[in-house]
Amino acid sequence: MHIASWGCILRGMAQAYPETLEQSLSLLREATRNTSYEGTLYLVGGLIRDRELGSTLASDLDIVLEGDAVALVHFLHRKGITQHVPVTYPRFGTAMVHIGHRHHPGIQVEFVSARAESYQSDSRKPHVRQGTLKEDAFRRDFTLNTLMENLHTGEILDLTGKGRDDLKQGIIRTPLDPRITFYDDPLRMLRAIRFGARFGFQIAPETWEAMQSEAYRLAPPAISQERIRDEFVKIILLSGKRFRQGMELLLEAQLLPLFLPEMLPMIDCTQGSWHPYDVWKHTLVALEALPDSAPFAVRLALLWHDIGKPNTRTEENGIIRFTNHPKVGAEIVQRRMTLLKFPNEEIKDVVALVRMHMRLGEYRPDWTDASIRRLIRETHPYLEDLFLLTECDRSAVRIPPDLAADLVGLRARVEAQNALMNVAEVISPLNGDRIMELLGIPPGITLKNAKEFLTNQVLEGNLKQYDQEGAAALLLEWWQKQH
Repeated sequence: MHIASWGCILRGMAQAYPETLEQSLSLLREATRNTSYEGTLYLVGGLIRDRELGSTLASDLDIVLEGDAVALVHFLHRKGITQHVPVTYPRFGTAMVHIGHRHHPGIQVEFVSARAESYQSDSRKPHVRQGTLKEDAFRRDFTLNTLMENLHTGEILDLTGKGRDDLKQGIIRTPLDPRITFYDDPLRMLRAIRFGARFGFQIAPETWEAMQSEAYRLAPPAISQERIRDEFVKIILLSGKRFRQGMELLLEAQLLPLFLPEMLPMIDCTQGSWHPYDVWKHTLVALEALPDSAPFAVRLALLWHDIGKPNTRTEENGIIRFTNHPKVGAEIVQRRMTLLKFPNEEIKDVVALVRMHMRLGEYRPDWTDASIRRLIRETHPYLEDLFLLTECDRSAVRIPPDLAADLVGLRARVEAQNALMNVAEVISPLNGDRIMELLGIPPGITLKNAKEFLTNQVLEGNLKQYDQEGAAALLLEWWQKQH
């Protein structure tokens, strides 16, 4: 799945999920009623947690039982309520399937055999054995995720004895000794940060201390870059205020250096002029301005838009400059996103936004229409994202009103130019064959330059978009000047 689409998908599920969820749960209840499974299936994890908190329901659905989860999903498949052949993981006693039918949208459900786990110090792969519901509750990450609800009776079990109280008091705590929990799966430290930021909960002191002492484990080979990336993405997709809190917690827990060391020099990197904050604090304040609908690429670009400043900072006679920091920042972002194994398309989008993040702020009312058209071409297809990025960036500075770029006026001029022509799609009135015929040249760099010349003539207003006769005359005149 493209990461840029995650935000849209999550928001869509938030709207459609409750109805779809209840339909799927109803199918499950009816399919297992009057069978040996009745009364043995328990909803567990995010769904129960979010219901108790009255928050947006988690998009994942987990069901645990003391028994064979793989056999259960095959039974459900034979009953005709699954949308595909189950995906099973017999070694772990888990199976994934969409519960639904032809006229029902369905929802993905993970079925889990109650189990106990133990880890060797040199491996992330646990030794798994079948266990009781209580053992399964204690192997989970945090007490707030251990509540279980009987699918058929609605009875809620709090087998750790702390789940419901910790939810009410807003505490993130591990069911077991936190050092064991985090040593077994260091990614749980990132999850603690995410839950703390998402719900505004406090991390219990002993859990927090264990996170700091075990932080070094959050690095390959103990944890893959892909798993780190996926958990980090969930923090990025939080609301702006919660996103900021997540970044602050990552720093305080000493986790940030382990997968985003390039951000550390932003701390205490002073800026002067219109900037009341250092680069790190400026970034955090800018994050709070993100609307919930902000695309993923904009969120990540805003987080990293000034990451190139520490490496380019100079100060002379009390004047601080960051020459070429967008270019340097884009190079840093390219390397880090590649290391975290983001999809190439996502890397391209975020790098482009970081590289161009200053472009709209350079606008002045005396720009010509041709300058506006060149801006549209240069920033395509990122112009709308750049407007949002620039607005969030400016929320964290104090530019005198008479010196700030008029973004409202710029948007109006962009719309006016696009009303005259599809600026981003403007091409040379003459195709390659016609240019080669007129100039007597083969394919190559000269042909490319000739096409760019004619395209620019259209953008400058010196040539109509489809005027082939005028294009030929201008081309020959240009050619003569080249020789």
